[in-house]
Amino acid sequence: MMGGQKEKTGQADRGQGGEDVHTCCGCRFPLLIALLQLLLGVAIAVVAFIMAATSPSLLARETPHWAGIIMCVVSLLGFILYLITYLPDERTSMQFVAKVLYFLLCSTGVVISVLVIAYQGHHYSQANGFSCREQGEDCVCTLDPMDPIARVFRYEAVSDCAAITDTLKLYFLLQMVLNLAQALVCAVGAFVMWKHRYQVFFAGLQVGSPSAQHWQKV
Repeated sequence: MMGGQKEKTGQADRGQGGEDVHTCCGCRFPLLIALLQLLLGVAIAVVAFIMAATSPSLLARETPHWAGIIMCVVSLLGFILYLITYLPDERTSMQFVAKVLYFLLCSTGVVISVLVIAYQGHHYSQANGFSCREQGEDCVCTLDPMDPIARVFRYEAVSDCAAITDTLKLYFLLQMVLNLAQALVCAVGAFVMWKHRYQVFFAGLQVGSPSAQHWQKV
């Protein structure tokens, strides 16, 4: 009997003064998600800059450093959300704005990562069919060397065409893997926030002052 009363008292105390802290793998949300976003964003940007150093002729969609930088910004907002104490029910305007921005940026991160995967997959399949030859200090590639009107891809400042036919293809594959992981992390972050906010609702009576509220999660 006394044990039951103590348990009820403890629950009431947690309902009045405690915070419903959500954790993910032992870390308070969204610390782990933001950390993974930062690590993957840095890895994507570093690989993209290495790709850009291969040849100045590579386009921005072939070297998606912009995707890595955007995801680093998203992760910084996740750390800010972690520092202001993540709660499923917003109690300050700062929490509300930070959560809305983080949810939207995570959703945008999924779209960006999928676009990068599509671009990298297209360029990888294209590079698989390249027939390249060295021309001065450049590497000239075509999809069909027997076709006189076939599109020509000229990579400037590439003295060894193996950098295009072998190394660059490896970078394309690596970018696809990193952005796939980034898309999954962003999707998990957006889903967890949606789940905490809309899968449950709070019912109960407000007793006394606003600081003494008794809510029951349903």
